[in-house]
Amino acid sequence: MHPEKFRGKETEERMGQQSSAKVVWTGAGLDFKGVVGSGYQFDVSGGAEKIGGGPMEFLLAGLAGCTAVDMVLILQKQRQEVVGIEVEAQGIRADDHPKVYTDVALTYVVRGKNIDPQAVERAMTLSEEKYCSASAMFSRSGAMITTTYRIEELEEV
Repeated sequence: MHPEKFRGKETEERMGQQSSAKVVWTGAGLDFKGVVGSGYQFDVSGGAEKIGGGPMEFLLAGLAGCTAVDMVLILQKQRQEVVGIEVEAQGIRADDHPKVYTDVALTYVVRGKNIDPQAVERAMTLSEEKYCSASAMFSRSGAMITTTYRIEELEEV
């Protein structure tokens, strides 16, 4: 995407890491083929007969993925013996258009050996408040994000 395509603030003020995504209507119902800048392809559907995920579901997946990456990096930096991270995101949307997410619940499952609960809590806080761009976007739109976690202790890693 070329900087001159951005509208609003001066281009120089808005420059940063750029990403891209494209969807193309298949011609059938509300089904689209999507591709992101890395080349990953996926199906998007806005209709009743879904061939792929819905656009709003992908927003939740983006949030879960963003914070999961943060969790791995932060817990590894804290020298936690983590071998698995799972993040489930469940959202509630407003009844009226534009039907944004009003509430999102993130559930973390951290697997490993001798995992410190305080390290997990700190990693969750850092992800939500400092590092996860998706979390910031949800929060700034007014969504209330709640988090819970559980640690699954493994005997060997």
